[in-house]
Amino acid sequence: MICILDTCTFIWLCAEPVRLSETARGAIDSADTDLVLGDVSVLEIAIKWQAGKIALPEPPRAWAERQTSIWSIRSVPISREHMYRASELPQHHRDPFDRLLVAAALAEGATILTPDPAIHHYPVSWRW
Repeated sequence: MICILDTCTFIWLCAEPVRLSETARGAIDSADTDLVLGDVSVLEIAIKWQAGKIALPEPPRAWAERQTSIWSIRSVPISREHMYRASELPQHHRDPFDRLLVAAALAEGATILTPDPAIHHYPVSWRW
């Protein structure tokens, strides 16, 4: 199973794993799970860090790369297909990062690990 980590899920995995649900933790720990982090989440982390909305122990460039290496998380680039799909989604959520995350999951046939109830309204596989 391919699991795309929501931005908050990635941050919690790396910094506050007690915030993960048992279901999310089980999916992350499963040998059958291929963990991925969308480039859209890296962009969101970088923007929020620069704006002072999140604190990291080091700049996003170093922190995100180190954490993806530690957890063996591969990246999913933002593609034109993701952008087109995001524009075709119903308006359940106005957050452009989350809409691109949903579009990436649909395009990649992936499940999103997310606690976000707005994402749960989309026709996408999710777990929490």
